[in-house]
Amino acid sequence: MTEPPRVLLADDQTLVRTGFRMILGADGIDVVAEATNGAEAVEAARRTRPDVVLLDIRMPEMDGLEATRRILTAPQAGGPRVIILTTFDLDRYVYAALSAGASGFLLKDVTPEYLVAAVRTVRTGDALLAPTITRRLVQRFAQRGSGTASLHRDLASLTPRELEVLGLLARGLSNAELATRLHLAETTVKTHVARILAKLGLRDRVQAVIVAYETGLVSAGAAAATDQM
Repeated sequence: MTEPPRVLLADDQTLVRTGFRMILGADGIDVVAEATNGAEAVEAARRTRPDVVLLDIRMPEMDGLEATRRILTAPQAGGPRVIILTTFDLDRYVYAALSAGASGFLLKDVTPEYLVAAVRTVRTGDALLAPTITRRLVQRFAQRGSGTASLHRDLASLTPRELEVLGLLARGLSNAELATRLHLAETTVKTHVARILAKLGLRDRVQAVIVAYETGLVSAGAAAATDQM
């Protein structure tokens, strides 16, 4: 039986931390540490080595963006996955945190069921990719050639099929939907996605979506057209 994920909860609001801790605890998920600012979160992550960090994007002393960068670049094997907590879905700081390697984000009014599912999802190595809301965030802030994000990659290393998979992935298609669209087995799609991430040096599908927009492989107009198909 797989052990439940160990969680670090960082938020400067006591009520948020208390509520999330109760929700996770009711599902058998242990909150191993809490932090009230980014600096505390970085230290707690180093000390307790959690599987998942729930990290408020706006905190005093050190914000969630800088904390994300420090936690994910810390020299420790099998580092934690970071989920950003935010009040506003279309937030430039959230986008920057995703670019820095966060595995997804949650609104603070998330349902208990989705919170638990999110923690368990990213613990397994998957990205927390809600296609519509994540794509809207990326569409708003990804600017080709802006130089403001850290994920620009040369896509020349990808095969034509991998480029096709990346483009459809960025439009929000799941592995099952990709398999249907491309007439492939789902295991083959998973292999393509894994190779894309490895070749581009990406942590997960969220970063792949960002790369697809930042490099111009996918545009907001093209994604909208896909939605209408």
